[in-house]
Amino acid sequence: MTMPTWERRMLLRAAAGLAAAGAATLPAGTAAAGTGHRGPVVLQPHRGPARGHYLPARPETVTWGRLPNRDSTPATVVDSGSVITIDTISHEGVLEDQGRDPLAYFTGHGVPPSQVLTDAVEVAARVAHDGPGPHVVTGPVAVRGAEPGHTLKIEVLDLRLRVPYGVVSNRHGKGALPGEYPEAWAGRAEFAPYFNSGGNVSVFTEVGTRRGELVGVLPGGAARFPLAPFLGVMGVARDTSDLVNSVPPTDAGGNIDINDLGVGSTLYLPVRVPGALFFTGDPHMAQGDGEVALTAMEGSLRATFRLTAIPPGGPAPKLAFDEPFGETPSHWVPIGLSDPDGPVGGQVTSLDVAMRRAVRSALRFLTEERGMPEPVAYAYLSAATDFQVSQVVDITTGIHGLIRKTDFGR
Repeated sequence: MTMPTWERRMLLRAAAGLAAAGAATLPAGTAAAGTGHRGPVVLQPHRGPARGHYLPARPETVTWGRLPNRDSTPATVVDSGSVITIDTISHEGVLEDQGRDPLAYFTGHGVPPSQVLTDAVEVAARVAHDGPGPHVVTGPVAVRGAEPGHTLKIEVLDLRLRVPYGVVSNRHGKGALPGEYPEAWAGRAEFAPYFNSGGNVSVFTEVGTRRGELVGVLPGGAARFPLAPFLGVMGVARDTSDLVNSVPPTDAGGNIDINDLGVGSTLYLPVRVPGALFFTGDPHMAQGDGEVALTAMEGSLRATFRLTAIPPGGPAPKLAFDEPFGETPSHWVPIGLSDPDGPVGGQVTSLDVAMRRAVRSALRFLTEERGMPEPVAYAYLSAATDFQVSQVVDITTGIHGLIRKTDFGR
């Protein structure tokens, strides 16, 4: 049997001493922050709980600004159906307009040095920011048995806050109102504390508690809002040798920014290359639909997934072999992207296009999986399904539907 190219590269990398750790049991630490009722603590690399394999975010296991492609060497390899815990690093506090020095940036906001992630400091100092996007992405993870034509089932089992703070940013030329903000605030003394060293706006946001739940606390206590962690970036490698920008989502996933894909959710992504080459990043502590200022409340997370390769005809929706599709305990989540093939032939940013694609995907799901006649399915979507703006700031815009399972006797 011929060994896949990615597995040969993995063996060579291991021989050179660069391979990431495989299965690992981390030393017990204090109770970690997550989506429950416990207070936040700092999850430094190799500290605190992890399930299954453990993949830290190290210079050799991350990329910055770009996504893995078919030529990428896996950071680790797992069997289909395996559980893996992956550390992710927020780009906020690491980026150049914030000084590319997370220790100085966060201690400047009153964070004790011990609460600054050592892997963020190491990545800022040692990893080349050699892609056009801002995101620090961990991976890729090769899944044995995953082949083109399969779909990768990504179950989000756990998400834990690694730090008790985050950042929300609005950068020039970005966001829902480019050219208006933050330009309109420049030079106003009362807004000076919110501008970072690069002239963009970054709002440092602490994590607090309210009635036992974790909340984001804006400066001065202006507002408190519930946290709902999720990964903005979850994807598989595209079948290309070209550099892949980390910003626009595609039919292989990536920066889809759907805030419903938190703990307990499942994302299906069509496999494009042998091993799938799964990656994740852009950790969010909270995000409103639309993500209008440019970023969510960005903050590093420790994520635990189960990764399963499903062959055609296996237990997954039919359309999941062709395009991204999500699921939560309460809803099916068809996904519409304005430009799913990425930069091929130019970039389409229209929300109208994303909406039409989301509706078509929802119709296909209801007819193929639920057996509904198309006229009935179209009527159902109009009467009972919410279509929400995932984000408007990632070049390729996104709309996703929320189809209630209880409407179908579940």
